[in-house]
Amino acid sequence: MTLYPIGKAVCSAFITTAFGGIRVSGAEHVPATGGCIIAANHISNFDPPILGVAAPRPVSYMAKKELFAIPVLGYLIARVQAFPVDRQAGGTAALRASLRMLKEGRCVGLFPEGGRNVEGDKEAKGGVAFLAASSGVPVVPAHIIGSDRLRPFHPVRVVFGEPFRVVRDRQAEGDDLEKWSLEIMRRIYALQGSNR
Repeated sequence: MTLYPIGKAVCSAFITTAFGGIRVSGAEHVPATGGCIIAANHISNFDPPILGVAAPRPVSYMAKKELFAIPVLGYLIARVQAFPVDRQAGGTAALRASLRMLKEGRCVGLFPEGGRNVEGDKEAKGGVAFLAASSGVPVVPAHIIGSDRLRPFHPVRVVFGEPFRVVRDRQAEGDDLEKWSLEIMRRIYALQGSNR
C-alpha cells in the first residue's frame, strides 16, 4: 500500500499554510510514465518534499537503510516510495539501488551536488550522469528557488526544464562523465532566471 498521495497532500498543505505554497512551471517536461531522473539543486533540507509536491508524478528518493528500522518512520518512508541504501557499502550500493528503481520505471529524485549547496561552491558528483548513461532514461533538470529562506507569504518556486539523455562517448579521451555532470548542472542553473 502506498501513502504517497496522502504524504504529498500533507506536505502541500503544510507548505501552503506556512510559506504560501509552491509556484511550479515546466511540469509538463516530466515524462508521465517510465523511468526518469529529476536532477535538482539542493539548498535546503526541505528540498525533497518540495520537489515531491511540485512534480506531477511520484518521486522516489534514496534514504539510509537505518531509517527503515525506526518504528513508524520506517513504515511511512517505505510507503512514500523511499528506497533503502546501505551507506556503509559505499557509493556503489546507492548506484545499484537507484538503477534498480529506474529499471522498474520509477521517477527518481537526485541532487547531483551530493548534499546541500547553499553557497553554490560544490562541484557535481558523477553519479547522476553515470546513472543516466547506464539506464538510458531521460534527465529532467529542476531548479528550486527560495527554499533556503522559507518565510510566511513567500512561495517557493520550482522550475522543470526540458528532458535530455546522457550518452557516453566511449571513444573520447578520458571519461566524459565529468563533462556530462557539468552539463547537468549547467542546465539546472540555467533555469534559475526563468520567468515562465
